Amino acid sequence: MEEKTISSEIIYQGNVISLKVDTVELSNGIISTREIINHNGSVAIVALDNDNLSLLMVRQYRKAVEEAVLEVPAGTLEINEDPLICAYRELEEETGYVANHMEKIGSIMVSPGFLDEKTDIYFAKDLYLGNINPDEDEVLLLEKYSIQEILDLINREILTDAKTIAAIHYAIQKGKISI
Repeated sequence: MEEKTISSEIIYQGNVISLKVDTVELSNGIISTREIINHNGSVAIVALDNDNLSLLMVRQYRKAVEEAVLEVPAGTLEINEDPLICAYRELEEETGYVANHMEKIGSIMVSPGFLDEKTDIYFAKDLYLGNINPDEDEVLLLEKYSIQEILDLINREILTDAKTIAAIHYAIQKGKISI
């Protein structure tokens, strides 16, 4: 299955995303359009506190949904940035912690119907205090939760951030955290 691009027009170029409209020919010969958001990609980090019982989480106001959202630490890749380097940087910027151990445990496509963003998910442990240094346009609250508390928040549909749910799932399935 494939769609052949006939033409492509960038209609918006921002700091984080661009929006393009592609005219495509479907495999059945029908001509259609696709609105596509291009994004550099991102990382999400499941960070296990040194007590081996708590996960570091951040709460951040998200304008798109008009609420403060509880999430794993995460961030956008700079152009051509290695995702592992980004994971180390984002963990320290958002939580103030540095990991002695960081490993990739999975990847997700955020919403492939209209967005090309790929999020690489990392597991971090053996943490030490570094410098909290959020981006100037971010206000974050660092919070710690047990895995049981996080699972309860997911089940009660209080924690609904998809990358966080996927990250927790990967960490459990790969045996990095236990329930």
